[in-house]
Amino acid sequence: MSDVVIIGAGPAGVSAAVSLRDRGIGPVLIDRADQVAASWRSRYDRLKLNTGRQFSQLPDRPYPKGTPTFPTRDQVVAYLDHHAHEDGITLQLGTFVERIDRQPHGWRLTTPAGDIDARYVVVATGYEHTAVIPDWPGRDGFTGELLHSSTYRNPTAFTGQRVLVVGAGSSAMEIAHDLASGGAAEVWLAVRTPPNIILRALPGGLPGDLIANPLYHAPVRLADAIARAARRSAIGDLTEFGLPIPAEGIFTRNARGKAPAILDMEVIEAVKSGAIQVVAAVSGFDGGSVILADGTAVAPDAVIAATGYRRGLEPLVGHLGVLDDSGRPRSLAPIPAADGLQFLGFLARPSLIGYMGKQSKRMAKRIARELSVA
Repeated sequence: MSDVVIIGAGPAGVSAAVSLRDRGIGPVLIDRADQVAASWRSRYDRLKLNTGRQFSQLPDRPYPKGTPTFPTRDQVVAYLDHHAHEDGITLQLGTFVERIDRQPHGWRLTTPAGDIDARYVVVATGYEHTAVIPDWPGRDGFTGELLHSSTYRNPTAFTGQRVLVVGAGSSAMEIAHDLASGGAAEVWLAVRTPPNIILRALPGGLPGDLIANPLYHAPVRLADAIARAARRSAIGDLTEFGLPIPAEGIFTRNARGKAPAILDMEVIEAVKSGAIQVVAAVSGFDGGSVILADGTAVAPDAVIAATGYRRGLEPLVGHLGVLDDSGRPRSLAPIPAADGLQFLGFLARPSLIGYMGKQSKRMAKRIARELSVA
């Protein structure tokens, strides 16, 4: 029996692993993929961290010297992979955990290759686990190409095409800009709920986290008001372009798991210039046309759905009573969801990697203390 098994070798899982290692505990780090940080590896080429590296690092492990303020996808992957291979961490890739069950002295993980027993289990499979495309009316009869944003890589395949991107989060707006600047003939952005927007970088190139992170410790109404004023000052009024400032503020929404769109100013300028045309939400499909909520229609060659993910935890732990009605863990590390069972991550907020690092250190301290008296 292992002392601790961690499920998921992404940022949360690696964070948990190094925190436990620093406490003298050798965890087993499991992932269904054949590589560390598989979800990061599969994202679009232009992806980079939305938040500054100093706020987005693993516990006590800064990025290598020379890393830019906002590390690229490949730099984040290399960084996570390096630390997942630290001495004391047993890395077990290509292992799919189907189910977790209680045992008299811990937990049993069921995998196709056999059972794994552990005294403690940390579930760190990620907030963005299972891609979701809404079941829009007429979707199956669409004559163009329909894909989820998780499979988008770069604009090369869409040169000269008309593309509709559905969604208003960071990925949706960055992909729309990537397409508009990368040779697409026309780019629409279908928005159901106008997003709260934070600029990735402040004037002078400093990360926006310098302002955003302290506001998490302020009263929600005050934090919302400050963020709204900062947006007006930095970005201006985008109402005429289809992106009004929402009545519900950033931190009010964040309490419900809704993250703001964190963007570069060049994305905003693309909206203002019309390179990205904001349109109403998708209500259905009709052959080669997409019907919008305001009754208008567009005829794209391709639709890219940046429509989110499910956590996908139900098959794994749904029978244990540790999830709420929306499928989210009822408790997050360092608070156990059950004796010996922790969930790390599963949040939508800026500087998430750094925040998870702090939580993983607290979790590791708790587990080490409990193991020492067992």
